[in-house]
Amino acid sequence: MANNRKKVVADINITPFTDVVLVLLIIFMITTPMLSQHQIKVDLPEAAETTERSEDKIIEITIDKEGFIYVDGTQFHNEYVEQAIKDKIRKYPDRPVVIKGDKEIKYDLVVNVMDKAKKAGVSKFGLAIDIPSGIEKNT
Repeated sequence: MANNRKKVVADINITPFTDVVLVLLIIFMITTPMLSQHQIKVDLPEAAETTERSEDKIIEITIDKEGFIYVDGTQFHNEYVEQAIKDKIRKYPDRPVVIKGDKEIKYDLVVNVMDKAKKAGVSKFGLAIDIPSGIEKNT
């Protein structure tokens, strides 16, 4: 007698799974660079003169229109700002702190952040401003 039974194939077809994984990989490759951009929208007040800019040599504290506080691009609750500044100063002791406060926020919030910076041990800090177009900087 001949064996007429058909053999059962136990292989799994992974082609659809591979397609899904590759699509997800492409999506992550496209979206990841967009997530790492630390662009905090702040409308700075204007002034006629300013000193030389050295943004790569500063610790930047940003206060946006809603009152959220960022230390070097990382958002912190008001309670933890002082500790975050202390950590940055320990890491970069010679860098000054520059506070970028949106012109729409209350003045006392900027003063509060300045007090926290002083308590954290900051000896050199300043306030960021925008220079209106048409005004030349004195050198």
